[in-house]
Amino acid sequence: MAEQGHSLLSGCRVLDLADEKGVLCGKLLADLGADVIKIEPPGGDPARNLGPFYKDIPHPEKSLFWFYTNLHKRSITLNLESSDGREIFKGLVKAADFVVESFEPGYMESLGLAYSELEKINPRIIMTSVTPFGQTGPYAHYKATDLTGVAMGGMVYIYGEMDRPPNRLSCPQFYFLGGLHGATGSMVAHYYRELTGEGQHVDVSCQQAVVLSLMIVAEIWDMLKYNYRGMGPFYAGARPGGLPLFSQVIYPCKDGHVFLLVTGASQAGMVASSRALVEMANREGIALELKDYPWQTIDAATISQEELTRLTDAICEFIRTKTKAELSSLALEKGILLAPLTTVKDVAESPQLAARGFWQEVEHSELRATIIYPGYPIKISEKTYKVQRRAPLIGEHNEEIYGKELGFSKEKLIMLKNNGVI
Repeated sequence: MAEQGHSLLSGCRVLDLADEKGVLCGKLLADLGADVIKIEPPGGDPARNLGPFYKDIPHPEKSLFWFYTNLHKRSITLNLESSDGREIFKGLVKAADFVVESFEPGYMESLGLAYSELEKINPRIIMTSVTPFGQTGPYAHYKATDLTGVAMGGMVYIYGEMDRPPNRLSCPQFYFLGGLHGATGSMVAHYYRELTGEGQHVDVSCQQAVVLSLMIVAEIWDMLKYNYRGMGPFYAGARPGGLPLFSQVIYPCKDGHVFLLVTGASQAGMVASSRALVEMANREGIALELKDYPWQTIDAATISQEELTRLTDAICEFIRTKTKAELSSLALEKGILLAPLTTVKDVAESPQLAARGFWQEVEHSELRATIIYPGYPIKISEKTYKVQRRAPLIGEHNEEIYGKELGFSKEKLIMLKNNGVI
């Protein structure tokens, strides 16, 4: 077992039953140093078949999705639908701190493994259930893909272009947001347990997690009855009793795009930013019509769309003449409210991320390769993040856990395997 002495959850054990819907939850607890045992059905978890794959070779031991979401974990195989499998699981619960699962509501109860049963075995156990819509409600038994999930959480409606159908993010969000909230809920329950000695059931709805990622759109509907939706490079400011004001915030430049606020009003920093931007443009013979423009007089509640568009169009002409690096340098020098839109390549090559040791090299001896992973984004004094191990192979730790930790003989392990229990 890997050294875990300098981790926040050192000494804690997680039994991870989750498939793709909740697998990130266990990974995040493992990041904090918990000993996470990934319990897979004999033959392996179906999530192992999710791409992309290492060198584009579809194989359950080469899923990059699996590699990331199961980093640090140990793997055992166990058939919970067998009576022997359930008894073994109950034995594992006795020494565990968390159980993470993502089965359809009611499934664990049908096996006699509901939280109400597990707490009889271990009153301190925390059971975290990550499902598309939670354990209760009219949608509790609905199934969901990432697309249907983020659509029902309101995320799809607020992405894309104003004059086109709603759009989705190409990277999965639904289950990852649910897994993130699952880990957060697990830690809150852990804190409560440290105070009271009592475990509890954490019920996570991925749909609710998506809604909480939408920033202010629910609040704007509640206050102004304005339905936010995708606006492409613009920001729509809702205005009481009238049409929204569209402000351009994404501008094309020589080698990509930048985020830029062009405004003023009573905010001194925004006034100074817009003035400095115009001064730079004027020095190159651009946006001369905005020289000495009274930025402090802008009122978002009354300025016309035509006037605001006139301002941003003049600025856009200047932005197109510069690269992201040139604009970033000018922004830092002059205090301009601008930031580059970084590509994945930019992120991978970021000197800031490199300086903080964000990227971690992980050895995969079975592939004869080293793969770079994103690390843990939080630094905690005297608690060093360290990759414990690469994601496990199918049942890689059966002998280690069943044999060495639980004391099962080799003969018993062979019998359990032959009977389809492990």
